[in-house]
Order: sequence, then structure tokens, then C-alpha cells
Amino acid sequence: MFSRRLWSLFGAVALSACVEAPQQAVYVQPQGQIQQRAVVTRPACNTAFRVVNQSGRTVERLYFSHSSLGAWGNDQLGRSVLAPGRQVTYRAANEGSYDFRVVWNNGQASELRRINVCAASQITITNRGLIAS
Repeated sequence: MFSRRLWSLFGAVALSACVEAPQQAVYVQPQGQIQQRAVVTRPACNTAFRVVNQSGRTVERLYFSHSSLGAWGNDQLGRSVLAPGRQVTYRAANEGSYDFRVVWNNGQASELRRINVCAASQITITNRGLIAS
């Protein structure tokens, strides 16, 4: 019975790390008495961001990668393109700074470096380049 309560405690603590709102956690006293306390967790970073094409040209390739990697990786659009006025949404794998690169259908490219995905939720593609907001 004690081990079942211990596993419940472990599960409650593990789940509290994934939730932004205050949670109730169960603590087991050595004598086997159960006591509840409110646990306030730090809001997790939301790494979701939107890429919006507000330029007058079609974007053929879109790259983003963590700034620490030093390489672009795969084209995130794949076989798709991002036409003017369209947008796509992504979620970065990790918190921190990311680098972005777009290549338009005329071969021109633009880059934006060291954008904190916890602070910026949109990358806007304009005729003059990329803007984070």
C-alpha cells in the first residue's frame, strides 16, 4: 500500500512539470498520512510560432534550426510552397534561440538569426526580409 502511494506521488510530481496551472499534489507522510498542498509551477515556454508570408513573392524553401547547431537542416516546407498571404505554424523542438532562412521562387534569400522562440511567436516574411514579433 505504501509503494502504491509513493508511485502516486511520483506521478503527481511528474505531471505537474507539464502543466501551467496550479495543481494539487499528494504528499505522503512517513506515518502513512496523506496531506494535500497546492503546487504552483512555472509556466513552460510555448515554442509554437507562425510564419506569415506578407511579401509579394512565393517562398519555395523555409529553414529554421536551433542557433547552436550551425546548420539549416531540411526544408520545412517539403514539397509545398508558401504563397503570398499564406501562413504555416510550427513548434520548435527546444527552447532558446533559433535561426530562420527563406528562399523565394526567384532564388533570393533572407535570414534572421538568434530569435528566442519563447519571446517571439511570429516570423513575418516581407519584401525586405524577415521580422520576428
